[in-house]
Amino acid sequence: MARSDGNAPRTVGRYVLYGELAAGGMATVHFGRLSGPVGFSRTVAIKRLHPQFAKDPEFVTMFLDEARLCGRIRHPNVVPTLDVVATAGEIFIVMEYVSGEALSKLLKTAWQKGIQIPPRVAATILSSVLHGLHAAHQTKDEHGRELGIVHRDVSPQNILVGADGVARVLDFGVAKAAGRTQTTRDGQVKGKIAYMPPEQLSGGQVTRQSDIYAASVVLWEAVAGRRLFDGETEAIVLVRAIEGKVDPPSTYRPELTPEADRVILKGLAREPADRFATAREMAMAIEQTIGLASPSEVGEWVELVAADELGRRAARIAEIESASVNGHFATMGSPPMGSRGSAVPGEPPHSQVSSISVSRAAISISPPAKYSRNAKLFTTVAAMLAVLGVGLGALSLDEVLGAHRRTGTPNVLERESRGIALIGPAMGPSRYSAPAATPSGQSGAVTFGRSTAAQQQAQQAAQAAQQAAQAAAQKAKNCEPPYTIDPATGHKKYKLECMGK
Repeated sequence: MARSDGNAPRTVGRYVLYGELAAGGMATVHFGRLSGPVGFSRTVAIKRLHPQFAKDPEFVTMFLDEARLCGRIRHPNVVPTLDVVATAGEIFIVMEYVSGEALSKLLKTAWQKGIQIPPRVAATILSSVLHGLHAAHQTKDEHGRELGIVHRDVSPQNILVGADGVARVLDFGVAKAAGRTQTTRDGQVKGKIAYMPPEQLSGGQVTRQSDIYAASVVLWEAVAGRRLFDGETEAIVLVRAIEGKVDPPSTYRPELTPEADRVILKGLAREPADRFATAREMAMAIEQTIGLASPSEVGEWVELVAADELGRRAARIAEIESASVNGHFATMGSPPMGSRGSAVPGEPPHSQVSSISVSRAAISISPPAKYSRNAKLFTTVAAMLAVLGVGLGALSLDEVLGAHRRTGTPNVLERESRGIALIGPAMGPSRYSAPAATPSGQSGAVTFGRSTAAQQQAQQAAQAAQQAAQAAAQKAKNCEPPYTIDPATGHKKYKLECMGK
């Protein structure tokens, strides 16, 4: 696949990869556009494994395991994986694009601006996260067996809060699950130290209660407005996390009730058996004690804290979609690809408009193929003319030659009618003229005139075929291109007469 410099778009399978959206130690996330037929297009987020890791079998396996696990989890509070693309030695995971911000950045910005997160907003975010984790914990394989997924890295960095007020869990890159190809080496600890439960820090068995502990740390920090286990170095953080000294969050937020303290501290219990049995159980306890904010309240808080960043991203997406509508990239069809599926260097990437406008009720149509219908019409008209000409010629020749084969008096040219009179045995009516009257006892005479009704019908058929061909030619001219651009919206508006049925 051809590489492009800077933020220049590049083609990845049926997607167009744009500028960087976020970055991590293992991968970067980019804006992307899915390009489909009939003008269908969708903005997506594309996670790209760093090139130096793409050659490491362990990292590649971990990356693909993440895609496989996320593909099995179906819940509105988990960012879904849509596709996986492997091409030219690189791997990409295509995910749903969510207009929002990571909770880590939201909390940091809010603390810097002196904005406190309302307890009900924090409760709503973490309740949604717990519901998403419960769905992951309950996920089954193709045979109906539970996979036993444990996220192992629940942290503010892996919680995405949308402007729609919905929180979503993402990044199952280090998740533990049955049947996972990549496994953790002995003594290897994965996750962020400040959010790990004691059993995970000591290298013990991780369970769904480990995720509940991590979510409880996030909730404590959100309502208290500070880090639970903080230090200048990871070693200090590790020591404090192992000690596990936790103050009630109401120490820093007096408006929190003792019931809310008990729920949060139960989630932070050192022993897994003392925590909630399931993530859903804790979510319900939060809802009953702290209460929930509406999605609009959560969305308003997100926009209040991250208005600048959300505005920049919205402008970037509008720029990408506008470029698609104005045809700055490849037109409808497959992305420009070279041999063996690689992108062609120098070719503009393929993109699509985001909507279609038609002037009547929605109908099921196939994509308009350029000139395909007109070509069929031309072929049909030409074939009809050829068959008509051959048929008329054969019939006329048959009648003339047949006349010479008959017995009787020589043919007589009747000057008044300027026709050919054939004298012979009486015959049935010809398809071209009515039998002429003859005296009694004489053979029947049939007259073939130049202006018979059959010839007039043939002429009319030829004229109709010629008019049809002219109409088809005019239609082909009108369907180049097969759409118009709406000046108000900039969307392509396809001409209905140019679409195949």
